[in-house]
Amino acid sequence: LAPQAGAQDLEATLVTSGYSAPLYLCSPPGDNSRLFILEQSTARIKIYKPATGSTTTFMDIGSIVGSGSERGLLGMAFHPNYSSNRKFYVSYTNNSGSSMVVQYLRNSSNADSGDTSSATTIYGPTSQPFSNHNGGCIQFGADGKLYFGLGDGGSANDPGNRAQNMSQAMGKMLRFDVDGGAPYSANDNPFYTGSGGLSDLIWSLGWRNPWRFSFDRQTGDMWVGDVGQNSREEI
Repeated sequence: LAPQAGAQDLEATLVTSGYSAPLYLCSPPGDNSRLFILEQSTARIKIYKPATGSTTTFMDIGSIVGSGSERGLLGMAFHPNYSSNRKFYVSYTNNSGSSMVVQYLRNSSNADSGDTSSATTIYGPTSQPFSNHNGGCIQFGADGKLYFGLGDGGSANDPGNRAQNMSQAMGKMLRFDVDGGAPYSANDNPFYTGSGGLSDLIWSLGWRNPWRFSFDRQTGDMWVGDVGQNSREEI
């Protein structure tokens, strides 16, 4: 295809380096001064400050995180009211290879430090049958709810047909109202029955590996990068 009128070449500029398997970066709402960078295998969250070029460790949970293949520290999201309630969330695979979503608090006296003793489990452990297709992305939507993407459990061709099975978390997008209960409420999810079962949490199903997703800032629509197999990928 011919380039569109007014198109410009792209250039890559090295901003920061020296990380171990960095796979995600994010910032708290309204904070343009810091980048939080996740290291998958070491399970460390680093803070990079563009103004000074400095890098520090915000939190290290390597002792409870298992790595290898597509496992490790996989996602992070800040509560919409992070500046006042200090709550942030991480998703990871634990030392048993199970998926977890855990809430932590920022240190009350140091904005560049997470409090590892403040852990509250939101979801998990959910056993993963294989080391790939663990998903792991977490994001807050415009509705203020926390969304969590899980892959179909791995291998290839979804051998257990897990993505279509409503009794299994694999291949699902889950949604939590972390402000509606302890540790969450789910009573406005589409398959909610009030039974306390998995179906209460399911927002959508049939995913292969929704590795990354985000929300359109204008429309609130969810855009998902669903990992394909061999010759096809899916958005």
